[in-house]
Amino acid sequence: MTLQDIGNAVGGALHDAAPGRLVTGVARYDSRLVGPGDLFVAFPGARADGHDFAELAVTRGAAAVLAGRPVGVPAVVVDDVLAGFGRLAATLISRATDLTVIGVTGSVGKTTTKDLLGQVLARLGPTVAPPGNLNNEIGVPATVSLIRPDTRYLVAELGARNLGDVAYLARLVAPRIGVVTSVGVSHLSEFGSLENTTAAKAELVEALPAGGHAVLNADDPRVAAMAARSSAPVTLFGTTTHASVRAEHVTVDEAGRASFRLCSPTGSVRVALRLHGEHYVSNALAAASAALTLTDDVAAVADALSHADRVSGGRMHVRDTAGGVTVVDDAYNASPASAIAALRTAAGLARDRRLVAVLGQMNELGPESAGHHTAVGNAAVDAGVRYLIGVGNDDAGRIVAAAREAGVEAEHVPDAATALALLHPRLAPGDVVLMKGSNAVGLQAAADRLIEQGGR
Repeated sequence: MTLQDIGNAVGGALHDAAPGRLVTGVARYDSRLVGPGDLFVAFPGARADGHDFAELAVTRGAAAVLAGRPVGVPAVVVDDVLAGFGRLAATLISRATDLTVIGVTGSVGKTTTKDLLGQVLARLGPTVAPPGNLNNEIGVPATVSLIRPDTRYLVAELGARNLGDVAYLARLVAPRIGVVTSVGVSHLSEFGSLENTTAAKAELVEALPAGGHAVLNADDPRVAAMAARSSAPVTLFGTTTHASVRAEHVTVDEAGRASFRLCSPTGSVRVALRLHGEHYVSNALAAASAALTLTDDVAAVADALSHADRVSGGRMHVRDTAGGVTVVDDAYNASPASAIAALRTAAGLARDRRLVAVLGQMNELGPESAGHHTAVGNAAVDAGVRYLIGVGNDDAGRIVAAAREAGVEAEHVPDAATALALLHPRLAPGDVVLMKGSNAVGLQAAADRLIEQGGR
């Protein structure tokens, strides 16, 4: 697009810029990642103002800056950079006439579902489904900027912390297919109730056109009930008999990898996942269901799922240290459901080996937070954890208290660095260590550090 094109799209004015200057790259909001032809988006932040890095970004090759004020280099200036970035994304989507957008939302599982679906759809045509969870009002437009003229599928993860967030993001990307993975207690402190959480996730279903398709989890009653809100056809996935795309005969190997019979209206094929954790069966079914709205080749979908790898970090990343310790890094984020699932998977991996758990607090769970943390402590006991470190605030202490009450050796520490210092000399070859907690606790970096140190 020319800068004049961009100015027209975002309602901005050009400063220090030729109207015909071309942006040929992608949108970047981190000046360290800028490449030739990119558009640098200058967001004012709490600790740094992107406008201060505008000149550096252009020096590194950016064609121009989307800014809230003139910055002395080629720029499109708007009153509100965030709103302008959203308008630019919507314009890019409207120009991509051969593009099918699949939106994915839910309390847990959206990133893994997006990653799996991206790998399946890549078999059908050029697909954009970037690693990580770029799922907010900044990340979604950044994802949209990755599409090219030949892109046929865009998988957009749509997150929410407030009612209306998913609806706004859906207006930007205009999804034709919408996938809802689950409704749970994640971000309950923001939404206030499960009813509000359900309404927030249902905004994706309500945004679908009549010619689109809703893909809903039959195993989650709140999600399955969203079928009534859809003007588009609905596919239910799950393990229940009324799911049209379902998993039958699920088995789990010694490494915690699930296999199952993928049953669909167009046939049944065996799937053997490479991901560690039986809970990923649901994500695989969601991805398969979305893909099967675009193709009838269930064998190709099953084969793609069986060859799909972990894409985004901090999600059941299983690695062995030089010292013979197995580290299970599931520390990108945590909810009660995902923490319990991770404990069960780690228990399956450990079998007759010693299981150690480093569990951080789970944030944004609302007034029931204490009870959820106690439940995770009890789940650690049930999983056979022999030594547990709780990391963070008083809620982490509740995990420790529940484990101690059952006789498990457990300690409460304030931060990840202290946990790592405490953990390292206690490990022995053969141990399995699970790292799980809210992202803010920093256990993902601690897992990387443990690998670097080589275990004991």
